[in-house]
Amino acid sequence: MRGSLSRRLEGWPALARAALFYGLLLAAALTFLFPFLFMVSTSIKGPRELYSMNLVPQEPTLDHYRALFTQIPIGRALFNSALVYGLQTVSVLVLSSIVGYALARLRFFGREFVFNVILLTMMIPGQLLLIPLYLLIVRFGWTDSYQGLIVPGMVSAFGIFMFRQHFLTIPQELIDAARVDGASDLTILFRIIWPLSIPVLITVGVLTFMGGWNDFLWPAIVNRDIDFQTLTQMVTLYGIGGQAGGQVGAIMASTLVAVMPMIVVYLVFQRYYLQGIASTGVKG
Repeated sequence: MRGSLSRRLEGWPALARAALFYGLLLAAALTFLFPFLFMVSTSIKGPRELYSMNLVPQEPTLDHYRALFTQIPIGRALFNSALVYGLQTVSVLVLSSIVGYALARLRFFGREFVFNVILLTMMIPGQLLLIPLYLLIVRFGWTDSYQGLIVPGMVSAFGIFMFRQHFLTIPQELIDAARVDGASDLTILFRIIWPLSIPVLITVGVLTFMGGWNDFLWPAIVNRDIDFQTLTQMVTLYGIGGQAGGQVGAIMASTLVAVMPMIVVYLVFQRYYLQGIASTGVKG
C-alpha cells in the first residue's frame, strides 16, 4: 500500500505535493501548539470567560499574574532554580564527560562491564530511588538545603552514555598526537575534545537543566522551607495548594511562569540540540 501511495504522489505536481506535505506538518504543529495557546489564553481571561473555548479573550486581564507575583516570592524561587540547576548542569557536564572519556578512550579491565552497568541504571525508574536517596539526605542533614537539591543530580548516566558515544567518533590520531606533545588525559578532554563536542555539550546541558527545572517531586520531598523552594515547586504549590483559590486562570498563569524559561532555553539552543542527538550515533 505504501508503494502504491508513493506512485500516486509521484504523479502529482510538485506544488501539490509540497502543499500536502506542509499542510500535514501544519496540522501536526497546531495539534501540539493548541494546549499551550489555550493555557496562555486562559491565564489572561477574566472570571466570566474562564470556561469559554475562545482563544482570544474579549476582556483580557493580568489580575492572575498580579496575584501570583504578590502572593509568593517568585524572584527568590527563580534564583533558587537558576542556582541549583545551573550548578547541577555544570557538574553533569564535567563529571559525565570525564567518565565518558574514560569509557571511550582508556583501556582498563572491566571497561565494558562498567558501561553496561551504567546502561542498566538508566532502566531503573527514578521513583524506586526516592526512598534510599531521601534516607541518605536525612542522614547527612541536607533536608531544606541546597545540597539536598544539587548533589543527587551531579552526575548523569544518560550524560555518560551521550559523551561516550560521541567521543568514540573522534579520531584516535588526534588524541595520540596530543599525548606525544605531553598532554594529560584531562588536558586532552577539556582543551581538545570539548571544543569539538559543542553540540553534545549543549544537548546534555539542555536536557539536564530542563529535567531538573521541571522536577517537582524531589524538591517537594526534601525541601519545605520556602527560602529554598524552586520555581516549579513554588508555583505548583501555589496552583494546587490553595493560594490560587481553585481558579483556573491562576493555575494556568502559575504554570506558564514555570514553563516559559524552559521554552526560551530550548528555542535558543534547539539547533545545537538536534546536532548533538545526531552526532552521538550508535557506534559501540
